[in-house]
Amino acid sequence: MYNKKNDREERGGGFNKDNNRGFDRKPKEDPSDIIYGIRVVIEAIKNEVEINKILIQKGIDKDLFEELRTALIGKEYQLQFVPVEKLNKLTVNNHQGVIAFTSPVEYKNIEELCDQWLSEGKEPCILVLDRITDVRNFGGIARTAACMGVDAILVPSKGSALVSADAIKTSAGALHSIPVCKTDLLKNSLFYLQQSGFQIVSCTEKTKVSAESYSFFGPTAIIVGSEEDGISHDLLKMSDVRLSIPMAGDISSLNVGVATGMILYERLRQVKAAK
Repeated sequence: MYNKKNDREERGGGFNKDNNRGFDRKPKEDPSDIIYGIRVVIEAIKNEVEINKILIQKGIDKDLFEELRTALIGKEYQLQFVPVEKLNKLTVNNHQGVIAFTSPVEYKNIEELCDQWLSEGKEPCILVLDRITDVRNFGGIARTAACMGVDAILVPSKGSALVSADAIKTSAGALHSIPVCKTDLLKNSLFYLQQSGFQIVSCTEKTKVSAESYSFFGPTAIIVGSEEDGISHDLLKMSDVRLSIPMAGDISSLNVGVATGMILYERLRQVKAAK
């Protein structure tokens, strides 16, 4: 509904898709995932299109921004105010000071999935990514999670890499097969899981308890943390257990993707050995 020629001419903006002929594009950052223009972005918001983030030009015309601000009331989109030069690098078309990045997948609701699994008598495993910001790390972790039998991935809506074309490519398509859930408050979602009978497991080097010594049976949520500073203090504090990966070398920490693969393998090994 957004990419009709007459709509673009009258209103400005549009989808920057590969199949739109006549568009001059600068393929810098997932151009197939962007929409641009005030009216187009507002319509996307009204129609509940999955949006990862919205870039807004600093100093944008107040009247134009007021329309967008009204549409954003009650929404929790990630907003970034950026120089016009950044927007111009993403498209040479009439963006009107607003570009939004859409998601190629539909995010799921973790509470609904939790209730469904437990009503079916399942013992699911949820991988929780606390502020993983590198999109390729995210894609690689998703691929590992799918291979290790993880039932869903939970990410915060802000301060985290979200599902993009680049992430899907890095995941070798795994992000199309494993549910990804987005939450505005990660702590609240984890509390809900905990109250529903999930054990909350933090993977961190800040403990001497080895993952090998822990039994991963039952509904489990495994948290891995930021590339820079690991799992946030609040999430560590509410965890039922903190586990580390046994190491023998002089380097005291692992890449988050490697650590994720190792702890998920240990869980899978235990589950398979019990069958």
